[in-house]
Formats: sequence, structure tokens, C-alpha cells
Amino acid sequence: MSEYLKQALEKLNQNGSFGQKEDAMKHAVRKTLEDFCRQDEEFAQAVAQGGSFGDCMKKVAKGVGNSISDLDAYRKAVQFYFPGAEIRMQMTIDLIGAAAAEKPQTMGPMILDITQFL
Repeated sequence: MSEYLKQALEKLNQNGSFGQKEDAMKHAVRKTLEDFCRQDEEFAQAVAQGGSFGDCMKKVAKGVGNSISDLDAYRKAVQFYFPGAEIRMQMTIDLIGAAAAEKPQTMGPMILDITQFL
């Protein structure tokens, strides 16, 4: 683990005071920022050298009415630490889903009469 990554993860896990909106979003935003830090060393450095996670969450919650999409919350958080950065999200559909993990039903043992083949 790089030093910047270590510092960034420590910074993101510092406790702070959060308002109601920030508190509702902080766990998902923190996890996503941690993932981004693991993906990109330069972003980890920006987090390590940037503002506090509490200030980041205030920026994310600023101007939010009753709701904000996850993608918009993550974008605002990323841009707090790295202005101008963008995030991309890819979603796919799996029509089989959990059914793929199910075992197909098998028939019980079969009894063959060898005389039928003679």
C-alpha cells in the first residue's frame, strides 16, 4: 500500500460532525472514495493532501433538496478533492441473475431393463 493511499484512507475515516443529509450519505460516499483512491494513486494523493471528509460531505450536501442520485453525490465528492475530474458509471442487466446459481432439477435414478435392448 502506497503512503498516499494509506494517508487518504486514514483521512476518509476520521470522525467529524455531520448534518442529517451528510450523515445519510457518508457511508456510501466514503466507500466509493476509498475505491477511487485504490484505483488511482494521483487521486489518493489529492485526498491525502486535500480537505477533510467532513468538509467534503458539506460540499456534497450543499444545494441538495430532498434527494440526490448516487452518481451526483459521488461526482461532487470527487470534484471536492480533484476539481474538474469526472466519474463514469456502467450498468448492465443480467436477465438470468440468481437463476444461474440454481441447480437444475435432476431426475431420480433410472432403472433400465436390459432385456428391452435385446
